[in-house]
Amino acid sequence: MGSKNKLKRFLENDTFSNVFQPTREEVVGNEFPLKGKWNSDFFKNDNPIVVELGCGKGEYSVGLAERFPDKNFVGIDIKGARFWRGAKTATDTDLNNVAFVRTQIEIIDGIFAEHEVAEFWITFPDPQIKYKRTKHRMTNTEFLQLYKRILKPDGVMNLKTDSEFMHGYTLGLLHGEGHEVLYANHDVYKNEGSPEEVTAIQTFYENQYLQVNKAITYIKFKIK
Repeated sequence: MGSKNKLKRFLENDTFSNVFQPTREEVVGNEFPLKGKWNSDFFKNDNPIVVELGCGKGEYSVGLAERFPDKNFVGIDIKGARFWRGAKTATDTDLNNVAFVRTQIEIIDGIFAEHEVAEFWITFPDPQIKYKRTKHRMTNTEFLQLYKRILKPDGVMNLKTDSEFMHGYTLGLLHGEGHEVLYANHDVYKNEGSPEEVTAIQTFYENQYLQVNKAITYIKFKIK
């Protein structure tokens, strides 16, 4: 994407009522105004909040919001020019149960209050395969504890990835730390019984993976 196009999207994001782009200082300093008030001040209902981490173009957040009007969705990504697509689609179609926040995942406890979120989705994260990159792996112990603080006591996690490495690493960690694996599948499109929302919504890149017969994996779990 050219820098001119990127700038245009950044500027358009500023006009969308469903996009929030706080500064890092604001988030870290607990000054983000919607923290703890997403239901009352933005969504104006008591429906459960579902968060997609690393939402990219926002296709999954929008797809889930269309399927589940009785839930609220928030897509998180540091690249605002990417989720511009999802924000624009939601704006153009009057989809009021989805929002997007431009911030880093490691500071999302400045975006959501303790026990404010009912469910997390992690869709196609960078598996960070090299050992020295483990601290950036989105299902490592530190990240799981961060999510746990924000999740409701019965909150649920979803990991959907094309990386066999990420799938295996996460399953091993979950079993090793005694978390509760609710469902695990190493090829959701070839095995029956996968949750409908796992196969019915596809991202742009997922579609490309499927065209070359790359297996898509999925884990649903609870953090203990």
